[in-house]
Amino acid sequence: MDPRVRRVVTGHDDEGKSIVVSDGFATSVKTVEFWPGLVSTDIWKSTGSPVVLRKDEPDPTLGPRTLHQPQGTIMRISIVPPETDAIRNLDPQQAREVFRGVGNAAASTMAHGSRHPLMHRTETLDYAVVLEGEITLVLDESEVNLRQGDVVIQRGTNHAWSNRSGKPARMLYILMDGRFDTVLSAALGVTHPA
Repeated sequence: MDPRVRRVVTGHDDEGKSIVVSDGFATSVKTVEFWPGLVSTDIWKSTGSPVVLRKDEPDPTLGPRTLHQPQGTIMRISIVPPETDAIRNLDPQQAREVFRGVGNAAASTMAHGSRHPLMHRTETLDYAVVLEGEITLVLDESEVNLRQGDVVIQRGTNHAWSNRSGKPARMLYILMDGRFDTVLSAALGVTHPA
């Protein structure tokens, strides 16, 4: 499976006419030491809402890798390799290192006895689309098998992506910054700065 993603970015010329600003492979490509075969490509990021559209804008994906963009969005395409014993046998520290590699070690919720070593939670609303292949969404007490074309609306839940198909899966993620309401924050033990 070719991990390269062609990205066409549009913009405006000096007269306000629409133009192609860039057309080429997305450059923000990440691999993770403890998750061999994972290739994650940031396509675009935004900050604020509504998004301020400018004539000239630098590539917003060139900064540090994160699992959420405060008050913004991240569009990412990942190739998730088939799960191996190395993934299934991660200890909690190694699981945190996987998430450090994708931008947020604190997202890992793995503890001894967790349903899956890559369980994690972010305070985001995520749209996840299976572009190619098959993958299993693992939740605290259930699992959902997903195939090409299936869409998950992931609402800040503790979860993991487990590829048990024997073939790589290509996933599209759109991650939007969110905030747990006070009732859910209390239930999850999440505190927000004052």
